[in-house]
Amino acid sequence: MFGLFKKFKEGFAKTVSAIAAKTQGLFGGRKIDAASLEGLEEALYTADFGVETTNEILAEIKQAFAKDKELQGRQAAEIGVAVLQRVLAGAEGNLDALTAKGAAGANPVVIAMIGVNGSGKTTTSAKLAWRLKQEQRTVTLAACDTFRAAAVEQLKTWATRLELDIVASHTGADSAAVAFDAWQAAKSRGRDFLIVDTAGRLHTKSNLMEELAKIRRVLQKNDPTAPQHRWLVVDGSLGSNSIEQARVFHQSFGLTGLVVTKLDGTSRGGALVGIYRQLKIPIYFIGLGEKAEDLQPFSVRDYAKAVFGLE
Repeated sequence: MFGLFKKFKEGFAKTVSAIAAKTQGLFGGRKIDAASLEGLEEALYTADFGVETTNEILAEIKQAFAKDKELQGRQAAEIGVAVLQRVLAGAEGNLDALTAKGAAGANPVVIAMIGVNGSGKTTTSAKLAWRLKQEQRTVTLAACDTFRAAAVEQLKTWATRLELDIVASHTGADSAAVAFDAWQAAKSRGRDFLIVDTAGRLHTKSNLMEELAKIRRVLQKNDPTAPQHRWLVVDGSLGSNSIEQARVFHQSFGLTGLVVTKLDGTSRGGALVGIYRQLKIPIYFIGLGEKAEDLQPFSVRDYAKAVFGLE
């Protein structure tokens, strides 16, 4: 558990540093004062925690400060952690649910990975397959982002490096046809999971949303319950801008989960709170680096403690 928290702490270092800079190191042991509270408010907004969450955190800290003028920064941080844990109650994706089978217990369980170009969707697909493999699950990858020239080769490269099973075609191939073939291959090979890397395009393009719907229809020719999981991969550095993106995909495709990537490279680590508050879609994983092992299961407790710089 300590190792996992260490990964969270390192991954959110930029968010922690940004908060510390605006509060003059409040959580390092200083006492609360009016200036540090003002700095904290600015820091939480800058980190994209949003108006609602920021107000809740500040209200509880101010209430505690009114009762105890000797309130320390660490105590304020602990209050912030408690508020975040309350706000994010139920946000952790249930990994055990991934083992749920399709129609009549049929393998494979399908996870469709959705997201715009640049979100990290293709690399996340490979990292997820690797993680499931480490847990002794059998997995096939489907390279269905056939529109973007580099996507198929990118996924093939990851599959080779991580020794993963993959079904792919050429750039420009029909993505739904690739998904159909991949399901058939995964079924014949007795795989537990099929991870489908779908086309990554702008969520505002209706014809591209239809392409996702086509993949789903084709998969359902094999299994009427597929894809059992529909996860949106969002770039955490986009901050609150990712909320509208998630909303549109959710309306069009009925999302069942989120993966928030690139959190190690941004000071806007609060964005995932806003997404969850708005849509109540569970967060299964967060991306905290480039390596395969840097895709970490989301932990509300570790996240809350990490962003407030607590051990």
